[in-house]
Amino acid sequence: QEYKDQIEKLMIEIKNKEDDHKLEITQLNCDIRKKFEVKEVEYKEQREKKELEILELTRQLKIQNEEKQNEIIKLQIEVCITKLSFKPLSLQKQLRKHFKPFIYQEKLQHLQEEKNKEIEILRNTIRELEQRLNKGQDLHFKQRRF
Repeated sequence: QEYKDQIEKLMIEIKNKEDDHKLEITQLNCDIRKKFEVKEVEYKEQREKKELEILELTRQLKIQNEEKQNEIIKLQIEVCITKLSFKPLSLQKQLRKHFKPFIYQEKLQHLQEEKNKEIEILRNTIRELEQRLNKGQDLHFKQRRF
């Protein structure tokens, strides 16, 4: 009888321990889920921030490109005006009728090279930010699988 009581007591103790472990596992799962949700929100915010940076960089690139184009047009007009000012008056009238913009080659080429360099730098920056963003997303998906 005494052994039966001890066995019953031990069985109750084992059952209590199992219940405690189940509760502990449930709490750990909840904690992990909460941490995961917090990290997910952080990654989402980072991704949105990077997307905004990319949009800003593309906007800046567009503005710079427009400014360079405007500068090129101004230079073309200046060159045409200077060339026209050295021509006789009758020739100037003929040229005005058939106006074709002349390009001051060296200046134009220099400006275009400078513009292309700036565009390439901005594209590289955008590419780098997109890669960082993609790495963050890959990490996010790996954690989600885990």
